[in-house]
Parts: sequence; structure tokens; C-alpha cells
Amino acid sequence: MRVFFIGFGQAGGKIVDMFIEQDKKHPSRSFRAIAVNTARTDLMGLNQIELKDRILIGQTVVKGHGVGTDNVTGAKITADEIDSIINIIDDRGTHDIDAFVIVAGLGGGTGSGGSPVLARHLKRIYREPVYALGILPAPEEGRLYSYNAARSLSTLVNEADNTFIFDNSAWKNEGESVRGAYQRLNDEIVRRFGVLFRAGEVSKSGVGEMVVDSSEIINTLRGGGISSVGYAVSDTVSKSTKQRQGRAAGLLKGFKKKEAAEEVLTGEDKSAKIIGLVRRAMLGRLTLQCDYSTAERALVLIAGPPDDMDRKGVEKSKSWVEENIAGVEVRGGDYPTVSSKVAAVVVLATIGDAPRIRELLAIAKETKEDVIKSKERRATMFDDEEVDPLFE
Repeated sequence: MRVFFIGFGQAGGKIVDMFIEQDKKHPSRSFRAIAVNTARTDLMGLNQIELKDRILIGQTVVKGHGVGTDNVTGAKITADEIDSIINIIDDRGTHDIDAFVIVAGLGGGTGSGGSPVLARHLKRIYREPVYALGILPAPEEGRLYSYNAARSLSTLVNEADNTFIFDNSAWKNEGESVRGAYQRLNDEIVRRFGVLFRAGEVSKSGVGEMVVDSSEIINTLRGGGISSVGYAVSDTVSKSTKQRQGRAAGLLKGFKKKEAAEEVLTGEDKSAKIIGLVRRAMLGRLTLQCDYSTAERALVLIAGPPDDMDRKGVEKSKSWVEENIAGVEVRGGDYPTVSSKVAAVVVLATIGDAPRIRELLAIAKETKEDVIKSKERRATMFDDEEVDPLFE
């Protein structure tokens, strides 16, 4: 899948920078990217995105110092400069891409406010789908961040063709500071979504038996709403290990041919391993913890060395996922790589229930009510008849 990334704001820019670093190690080079921000220092801190692809907006308003946590200002600046952003995207080339992916932290100002605005305009101009990858703040980052995230998300879900969510609170270790966890959490994001977004591209390992191309991903995500991703990884069975297994099986079977013994041993083993990986991916820690049984569609992707791929394992995994979600559309396949690991990615698309989202919206509602009450108290103070004449 050929993806045009837009890293919006500080968090979005850092994550997209890591996607590009990962992409440079792959022969397909299927990612393209720009970073957009109101803070000059955040853009200068990137390492992989070229300088010409780092876009500073809002210079006349915030002088390159960012908007802080004011996502209203972030949205306004983006709306005012949207034509410049679109022109830059068009100059970088969009004729051969399969999708746009906007990456942003939803708790701040620039990415939180600007992402929905950009998604709306990209959809209006281009035919390719526009997806968002939104990062939810952990509760300890403060109520303002949660309030911003809820407001941004409620708009972004309606503007993007589908919105992936990564919840920082579900991935931060107990006792670990949010700031200290950022690099590790970003690594988790790039690892999972890097496998997903690169699916279908030609690699040195060749083409898979059951190819997951861009159309499979697009059809899985076509229902909109919020999606979550599961991921599990396992070591491959090395060639020497297979040979030892084959020899042992040959002895047990009366010294039959080693090749036949290997086939007997590895056939069902590979299938069982893939099924186990998919179960771990879906039942383990998701990017957004949710009730997976409410998902309308799903995608199962197995990535790893060709010798460890197994059609029967993929088919059985798809059947198992189908039995456990609300919908009946489950797509899947494999993606051969030169990695020494086998990875399973499960996309749960258009989920119907996620406790963290409910919690976030409740915090936002409470925060809004507190703001209204605070304004009312201030207004009452100045309605008093015995106000100092200086303030009349």
C-alpha cells in the first residue's frame, strides 16, 4: 500500500518521522510524507523528513512558537492556510498513492485542531481515502488534554474515512511517566501500522500466496468510525531447527525420508502457529481496548518469511475471527518479508463499543460544565451592586 503521511503537530510529526526511517530500510519505499506544525522547534527536531517537507504554518499568528493546547486556534490557522498545505501535498505527488494517513496527537493544539480541517479538504479534493491515526492522551496528562481529545475526535471521526486510535493510557507502564514512555509508545505504533500499511508491496521475499493489497485494506475500512489494531509476533522456525525436527521424526517413523518427516511436522505446526498468533493479536492488548465482538469488519494479515506462511492457517484464522465479531466481512492474507519474525496484525474496523472513548467523552462533558459554571461565577461577581467604581 502506497501511503502519503501527514504528520500534524508535535506527536504526529515524530511518529511520521519514524515511519519514514522504517521505510528507508525497505526496498519498496512505499511511504511519502510531510510534517505540518505551528512550532518551528518541533519541525527542526525531526531527522528523516526532508527540510523542504517540513511545513510551518501560522507564522503571522503565533510567530513559530506553537499554539500550546489551544486547538481552536490550531483549527483556525489550518483553515486559513489550507490552500498552501494542499498545494504542497500536490507538489509532492499524489498520482500513485493509495491513501492519505493523517497522524496527530489529539490532546494538544495544532494536530488536535488542524487534523479534522485537513481531512475535510483532502476528501473534497482527492479520490483516495483519507484515514486518521489519532493518539489519545493518558488521563494524567490533564483534563484539558482529555477535553481537547474528545472534541477533536468527535469531529475527526466524521471527517476521515476511518480513524485508527492508539490509547497512550493502555500502553503506559505503571509508575512510568508519560514523557518517559513516548519513545517506546511511538515504537509500538510504527511497528504495528508499518506492517499493515506496507502490505501488498513487492519485497525481496516475493509475492504471497494470499496477497493483501490496498483494495483489501480500503474495503475493510470503508464503513468509517473508529478502528483498533491487534498485533502479535513470534520467532520463526529456523532451517536447522526444521532439520533437527525432521531427523527426530524420521527416527520415530522408522527412518523415513527426512523431507517427508519435515513435511509431516511443519505442515500442521505452521497452521497452528498462525492461528495462535492471530488469537493473541485479537485477544491481547489492542491499540484501543474495545469489545471486539462489536466490530463490523476485520482484516487478518500475516507477515514473515515465505517458509513460515501457511494458507490453511490464514483461512482458519479468518474463520475464527468471523465467529467472534458482529459482521461477516473478514479479509486476510500474507505478506512475505525477510524478517526473522512472524507477525500477525488484526484490524478490527468500525467498532461499536470502547470504554476509553466513553470515559473520554464523560470527562469532556464534565470539563465543559465546569467551564460554564466558572463563567457564571465570574459573571455573578460583576453583577454585584457594590462594585468598585473603577470597574464600572
